[in-house]
Amino acid sequence: MCKYINLRTGDYSIRIMVEIGIVEIIGMGGALGIIGTMFIVLYFSRKQAQGFNLDIETKVLNDLDEKVRKMAEIIIEKPSMQKVMYKLEKPSEEIAFAYYLFFISSHAYAMHRRNVLKVDDWTRWLYWMRNCFRYGTLGEYWKQTQSENWFDPSFKVFVNKELIPGTENNAG
Repeated sequence: MCKYINLRTGDYSIRIMVEIGIVEIIGMGGALGIIGTMFIVLYFSRKQAQGFNLDIETKVLNDLDEKVRKMAEIIIEKPSMQKVMYKLEKPSEEIAFAYYLFFISSHAYAMHRRNVLKVDDWTRWLYWMRNCFRYGTLGEYWKQTQSENWFDPSFKVFVNKELIPGTENNAG
């Protein structure tokens, strides 16, 4: 501790001088390093937890898709079973298969939105879906059966904008 006198005002002031040695600097640096490491671990553990949530949701979607696939197999084998979920005057194997393709497309779209599908994989799926809607009767069944009400609204918009032939967004 040192005493100083201000010559202009004559005030006494006491100033505490602290000497910081190399050992103290190294100790503070170590403490800051530990704290920084803890923040980095916390950041990455939160990112990993978010990844786990995405993995769990994707697994649930895949499980549900497997159930839909099994349901579609049953309906394709016995078209009369369509009445249970959608009352039609004349159940047909084609409508059952169309629903199956809708569900496959919806699942691929959901996996794309979750960034589960790589860009190349999504491009192939998109090409396949566009061909099904352009060259087959899938687009007609989509319109006739009001099947768009069975799916996620964003998938409905996607089908109507990107997959149904004759829309402005079909190029590319």
